[in-house]
Amino acid sequence: MERVFCLALGYVFGLFQTGYLYGRAHGIDIRSQGSGNSGTTNALRVMGKKAGLIVFAGDFFKTLIPCLLVRFFVGDRELYTHLLVLYTGFGVTLGHNFPFYLKFKGGKGIAAMAGLLAASDMRIALICLAVFIVTVVVTRYVSLGSLFVAALFFILTVYFTISGSYGTAGGVDMSGMTSMNTGQIRIECCVAAGVISCMAFWRHRANIGRLIHGTENKLGAKKA
Repeated sequence: MERVFCLALGYVFGLFQTGYLYGRAHGIDIRSQGSGNSGTTNALRVMGKKAGLIVFAGDFFKTLIPCLLVRFFVGDRELYTHLLVLYTGFGVTLGHNFPFYLKFKGGKGIAAMAGLLAASDMRIALICLAVFIVTVVVTRYVSLGSLFVAALFFILTVYFTISGSYGTAGGVDMSGMTSMNTGQIRIECCVAAGVISCMAFWRHRANIGRLIHGTENKLGAKKA
C-alpha cells in the first residue's frame, strides 16, 4: 500500500503541467506549436529562455517536493525509503508524461527526473548535470544530453544500490529473512530505475530517429 500511495501521490503532483499552464497564461497552447511537447525544451524554443527556465523549475520542484515529503514522513528506513522515493518519482513522471486531462499528451520527463535525482542521490544528480551540460555544449543536442542522463540514472542507481550505498531494508543487519528482503528491495530499486529510464528513451524515440538520420534540431537553431 505504501508503494501504491507513493505512485498515486507522485501522479497527482505530475499532473501540474507547467509548460501547458504557462503557455495558456500567455495565450499559447504549447501542444500545438513546435514539437507539440509540453516540456522544457519546447517551451524554450516556442516561448523563449524565461519560459524555458520557469517550466524547468516547475517540473523540477513538482518532483522534488513530493519525494522529500515521502522521505520526511517515512523516516530513515535506508534502502526502503530510497525505494519509496523512486516510486514517487516514477508516479510524477507518469503524471507529467501522460496527464489524463490533456488526453495523456504531456512532456518527456527529463526535468522530472532531475527532481528525482536531487531528492534521491546528489552524487548521481551532479554527475548527470555535468554530463548533460558537456553534451549540450559540445553537440547542441538537448535530446542527446537527456538520453545520456536517462542512461546514467539507471546505471549509477544500479551501481550504488547493489554496492549497498543506500543501506539495508529497514536499517537492520542483513541476516536471515532480513537479508532476503534487502535483496528483493535492491532488485526492485533497480527495476524501478530501469522502467523510469526506459520510459525516457521511449518518449525520445522520435528524437533518436532524427539523431540517427542527422535531422535533429540543435539548440539555438530555428526549428525546421
